[in-house]
Amino acid sequence: MYFPIKNIFSQDTINKPFKEGESLKYSLYYGWIDGGEGTLTLKKEKFNNKEVLHSVLTANTVGITDKIYRVKDIYESYIDIETDLPLKSVRNISEANYRWYNEVLFYHDIDSVLSQRSGMHSVPNNIQDIVSSFYKLRIIISEKAEIGSVIKIESYFADEVFPLYIRYKGIETIKTKLGKFECMKFSPVVEVGRVFKTKDDMTMWFSNDKNHLPMRIKFDLFIGSFKCDLIEYSNIKYPLINID
Repeated sequence: MYFPIKNIFSQDTINKPFKEGESLKYSLYYGWIDGGEGTLTLKKEKFNNKEVLHSVLTANTVGITDKIYRVKDIYESYIDIETDLPLKSVRNISEANYRWYNEVLFYHDIDSVLSQRSGMHSVPNNIQDIVSSFYKLRIIISEKAEIGSVIKIESYFADEVFPLYIRYKGIETIKTKLGKFECMKFSPVVEVGRVFKTKDDMTMWFSNDKNHLPMRIKFDLFIGSFKCDLIEYSNIKYPLINID
């Protein structure tokens, strides 16, 4: 049973919390082990003669983790600057001996997507992909949200409609290698089963400022706890406020 969806959407979508050229770098920790790194970049490009924001999310293992189970995953999203909706997404997965590649084109005028692997599918209105969902969430989250309220974002992932339900849990101060930051805490309602034990086993912290930067993501899995922290950033839209 999902929580009631209340209005916690910001009305100001013109002054977006990110800009062209933003680059974020993350480190993934499994306990004390530095197990991987990730980057999230945003640049302006042309797609079908239309100016878009091209976001690329990369994640790969490092050190001993890379020798045990090598991962190099790439997710791309071509986002319409005016509507914040994806026009194309790319999923390029390389995990040990497993490989998966797919491209998806979005036709929002007819609420459909065209998957390179599985063909045409009907989807809900204003569908997002996984990468564009992060940017959309940064636009719509509000510092005045009520604790317990939930944002719903319809996304298309792994050739399925994947509704994201993200519950706001309040303000929390976290400490990272970059310093101490006041953050808005969210808990996506995840699917219980093979990976997660409960619906609240994923938590995200966004900076409580005009950037709404994703500062930390934590996963509590059957095999243990993973933490992904922002360790470097450049060309963000507003100064990041350290409360040390």
